[in-house]
Amino acid sequence: MSQPLTVSAGTKISLGDFDARYIEGDIDKKEGRDQTEDNAEALADLGYRLYAENKRSVLLVLQGMDTSGKDGTIRSIMKGLNPQSCSVTSFKKPTDEEIDHDFLWRIHKAVPNRGNIGIFNRSHYEDVLVVRVLKLVPESTWSKRYDLINSFEHLLTEAGTTVVKCFLHISKEEQRERLQARLDNPDKRWKFSKGDLDVREMWDDYQRAYEVALTKCNTDHAPWHIVPSDRKWYRNLTVSKILRDTLEKMNPQFPSEEDGLEGITVV
Repeated sequence: MSQPLTVSAGTKISLGDFDARYIEGDIDKKEGRDQTEDNAEALADLGYRLYAENKRSVLLVLQGMDTSGKDGTIRSIMKGLNPQSCSVTSFKKPTDEEIDHDFLWRIHKAVPNRGNIGIFNRSHYEDVLVVRVLKLVPESTWSKRYDLINSFEHLLTEAGTTVVKCFLHISKEEQRERLQARLDNPDKRWKFSKGDLDVREMWDDYQRAYEVALTKCNTDHAPWHIVPSDRKWYRNLTVSKILRDTLEKMNPQFPSEEDGLEGITVV
């Protein structure tokens, strides 16, 4: 049975209905990686055209549980993109200055300029996820943020930013294996924190928080894509294809050349 990447706005999302190991069709790892490379090449050209056009922008939002592969996805996507026109912002614990402003203040500052592709490694959704699970603010505060997020993303689209949101969906068992792999590899142990185990104990709470966010903030102007991410190569392929399809639909164009260039010889 085929598994959709998106569902209609207003549909209640249950992550149990989505297989984190799902693969569409008969594609294997080698073919998937080859297609990801092809997508990277296409993204390089499309990103160049978007930068030259300088009228619109793209924001790719990556959310997911620890070890879901946000960093790996970014490395895969950015292979062909010009660093001059592509930025990555990682949102960690807010600073004192950020706490003194509304929760979207630090997010809005990081939105990509016209002509650019911006990637968020975690995002404004942390304020209805970790904030909710850890009870950092009262429910009366975080419960209002879904509508504010929808309004914010609508503002971005009206201003010319296409918002692409990807939830990297992994299983609890796959997370266990990836955390253990970090512990077992001395070169990756630096990525492991004892706090990761505390977060893992709240797996069910986070899954419920994600389901609510995915449901309430799945809009026509900024839909969520639920990306099967237990297989890293398939995750990278899927996100690269989503981004490529988005830019191809936008079809950015080079600006018109200046009049009177014919016959000029540079000496």
